[in-house]
Amino acid sequence: MTGEQQEVVIEVKNLWKTYVLYHHIVTSFKEVVLHFPRLFRKLRQSRFEVLKDVSFEVKKGEVFGIMGHNGAGKSTLLALIAGVIKPDKGTIKVRGRISPLLELGAGFHPELTGRENIILNGLLLGMTKKEIMERFEEIVEFSELGHFIEEPIRIYSSGMVARLGFSVAVHTNPDILLVDEVLAVGDAHFQQKCLRKMQELRDSGVTMVFVSHSRAQMESICDRIMTIDHGRVVSIEQIRKNAKKATA
Repeated sequence: MTGEQQEVVIEVKNLWKTYVLYHHIVTSFKEVVLHFPRLFRKLRQSRFEVLKDVSFEVKKGEVFGIMGHNGAGKSTLLALIAGVIKPDKGTIKVRGRISPLLELGAGFHPELTGRENIILNGLLLGMTKKEIMERFEEIVEFSELGHFIEEPIRIYSSGMVARLGFSVAVHTNPDILLVDEVLAVGDAHFQQKCLRKMQELRDSGVTMVFVSHSRAQMESICDRIMTIDHGRVVSIEQIRKNAKKATA
């Protein structure tokens, strides 16, 4: 077991990500035609470095938390790990099947019912239809959506979408689960239910990378917490040594 816990499943080295801030350039068509070289240089200078030389490792079975203020680069980092976007510089190595829960409703079609979206989302996460249907009742029960599962997603509240998205993600048997601020939505009862499910997954050996603004939530489940500020790693703090710590 010790050997398994030491296996590195996410390895991030010297990661850089930059976005171009196009809205900084407001001009006329005439100026573009007459002064294109100068405007092009200005455009290249209007860049925002979201992540700057970020390096860390996540071990198998670990719950790794990421904290930071809005705009610090937390969500961008998860999207890079998930492979949704590519880094400008640096490397990311991931070993295992990822189930990302990065944005409420990501992968859901608003005109399809909850039932149809479970099937669609499961397929997008790499499951077969047979696997999805074997877990279907469990997914619906966990989401607590009841008869709303037969209604189109467009009538769902943000909390209902969060329930469904989280329920699908945690029932796909992932090796690695990425969770971005999802537990900030919904009532206290469901938030605690999600935390218990994450603790259950952790105890079964699932690796998790968890972004939250709640320090209390992070300390209740994370093994380590990394703080980033303005795109740079400030600290990586050890919270617990035993990933199998009993839940309260």
